[in-house]
Amino acid sequence: MPFLELTIRCRVDEQPRREHALEDIGALAVTMLDAAADTDDEQAILEPGVGETPLWDSIALTALFPHDADALLLLAALDAFDPALNWTAATFRHVADQDWERAWMDQYRPLRFGARTWIVPWNHALPPEAEAPGAAVVRLDPGLAFGSGTHPTTSLCLQWLDALAADGLLRDATVLDFGCGSGILALAALKLGAARADGVDNDPQALLATGDNAARNGVGDALSVFEPAVAPAGPYPVVVANILASALDALAEVLAAHTAPGGRIALSGILDGQQEPLLQRYGRWFDALSVAHEGDWVRIDGLRR
Repeated sequence: MPFLELTIRCRVDEQPRREHALEDIGALAVTMLDAAADTDDEQAILEPGVGETPLWDSIALTALFPHDADALLLLAALDAFDPALNWTAATFRHVADQDWERAWMDQYRPLRFGARTWIVPWNHALPPEAEAPGAAVVRLDPGLAFGSGTHPTTSLCLQWLDALAADGLLRDATVLDFGCGSGILALAALKLGAARADGVDNDPQALLATGDNAARNGVGDALSVFEPAVAPAGPYPVVVANILASALDALAEVLAAHTAPGGRIALSGILDGQQEPLLQRYGRWFDALSVAHEGDWVRIDGLRR
């Protein structure tokens, strides 16, 4: 199936607002690449030795829309959503499904999060560090479902899971990944020592992608996927939800009920500045709430009373 592809270059400080606008008007997928890719000025995806800090000053932001979307109407919607941003430089082209996946996977590189967690695309050999004893490697083909590790919201959750594993808190646990997308967080939890994981998403394509990625990583028997209406009640000792701040607010009682007493929760998909209402909201059920930052995004985590 063909798609309409929108590409626009932006400064790194503009990326969160532009990405949010694209997703809000119905983008099926949004990716970001170094705007200087394939030139002498191309930079590594991540800062060596850190594994989390983007170095790009200029980003090429690319979004997919249905093939019959009207480019002029999309530009009008984007301008209405955030008129402070200049969308007139956006370019459009029609691409085949296979063309998109090939281009995306050709640009995607292995990423490390925390001490042990690696996300490695199928078309790459393992880096030497990812072959070291104790490394937790997820081989990923995210397709069009959100969740590749390149976005700060996913990165923040992967770092949190890696830290839980270092403290022995994932060992033999059952993990709930609410808003699982590609299943990346559930898969990482299993690779880090969790016994089972349940992925919940309202997008059927995300559930298919999660199941496929679980099978490819050899953990299909340990991961189950559900639509929200039929998801198990839990409770779970570890809950992670990488969705939007508005959804986290609406789902606060549900997520609290799914977290076992003494259990841990991580909430992501939150722009810096949106955390205070969520801290108050979740403070009804959780102690030791803390905020971690990466770029313009934050993660909230806490301990269920």
